[in-house]
Amino acid sequence: MINKLGEKFTKIFEKYMPNAFVFAILLTIITALVTFFWMQVTPIKIIQSWYDGFWSLLEFGMQVVLIIITGFTIALSPVVKKVIDKLVLYLKTPRQIYFFVSLIGIILSMISFGWIVITCVLARELALRTKGINYPFLVALVYFSSGSWVTGLSSSIPLLLGTKDNYLIEAGVLLETIPTSYTLGSPLNMAMMILFLVFAPLLILLLIPKTTKIKEISDMLESTSIQKESSIKEEAASLNLAFNSISDRLNNGIVFQMIIVLMGLTYIIFHFYTNGFQLNFNIMIFIFLILGLFLHKTPMRYAIAMKRSSRNISGILYQYPFYAGIMGIMLYTGLGTKLAEFMASTATIHTYPFLAYITGGFTNFAIPSAGGEFAVIGPSIINAVKEIGAGLPASEITTMISRASLSIAYGESLSNLLQPFYLLLVFPIMGIGIKIQARDVMGYLVIPFIVFFTIQSILVTWMPL
Repeated sequence: MINKLGEKFTKIFEKYMPNAFVFAILLTIITALVTFFWMQVTPIKIIQSWYDGFWSLLEFGMQVVLIIITGFTIALSPVVKKVIDKLVLYLKTPRQIYFFVSLIGIILSMISFGWIVITCVLARELALRTKGINYPFLVALVYFSSGSWVTGLSSSIPLLLGTKDNYLIEAGVLLETIPTSYTLGSPLNMAMMILFLVFAPLLILLLIPKTTKIKEISDMLESTSIQKESSIKEEAASLNLAFNSISDRLNNGIVFQMIIVLMGLTYIIFHFYTNGFQLNFNIMIFIFLILGLFLHKTPMRYAIAMKRSSRNISGILYQYPFYAGIMGIMLYTGLGTKLAEFMASTATIHTYPFLAYITGGFTNFAIPSAGGEFAVIGPSIINAVKEIGAGLPASEITTMISRASLSIAYGESLSNLLQPFYLLLVFPIMGIGIKIQARDVMGYLVIPFIVFFTIQSILVTWMPL
């Protein structure tokens, strides 16, 4: 029954869901209309806010591009190829691959959000070498598995609450930092981690499509050239001149590149020694960059790997600004704050976690960035929680704020299953040379969304923190 329902949702999405870019355009228009009628903001103010926000995700967009291509270059190295070759010997059936990829994806994403790139490469290579893999379903489960990041070491909202002199403290919303023992180390978050690690892979097995009309990656390739591509080492050798030259020696030399690797490794050690095990986009990109340089050995091989890794990132480059524009409307017209205040005004001591969870999920459609979203709705939710908890001990109020903040984070992360924004991280790797769109994938995510929404709603409301 669950399997048939999943197939039905897939057909619905294939029929009605537009291209991801069209989705962004429609969401822009809807947000603008809501702002005009609810907030009574003038059209020129809405358009100005849209334009001002248009550029606010440029840094984030560049970080996403770099995390994808630097991660992909690692996957193109001979060492990783050997590892995948060995995995193929043990993972021989689609069912085994579905389970293994989802579990690995969950574990890697708990370490860092950016490590979804590694999962994408692993899944794609296994699909290329194994018969019977339903490729759109595999893409969907990779995307689903990445949702575990919200419980892990790179979860942005808990890390923000634990950062000294953060903007909430400077604004007087919080008096002091909230240790991660209240958030990431809480029983609530541990329960969410178990939900992902144990329950999610088993749920995936129940959702495996049983139809015989599956779409294998070999059927979806736009051409067969992707399978006949020469190795990076061969391409680098083909670019050499017919005679010995200093330029070729520099291009294919190891010494200078290893000096850069040594410099990078020194900084990485220094970073973790001075900051503890603190992961963010910048340090992850830097680690991927240095590791890629080490694995490819020469400048020419690394340049070729980067060129190959950059072939499919156009979706990020032109779509992220449109989502930033939507975020601008939410920020600069006051719509985001108004929404948070409206939801918070109906909250009680018993319902505030669930309302925070709903608010986080709903707002994510307009502000698909946990940090950016929390900056808009976080202060209003926290102030509402403080009013609800007036008269309670300070430690109890801190616990309530932690629960509300985690609820926002969980809601924000889960609602990604209903929109294709972060699917743009997956397609640059899993979609190379493939005829695939968001509508081919999103239908498989509806059942996981419904199941996780139900369980997470219960946990955020009643699970002891």
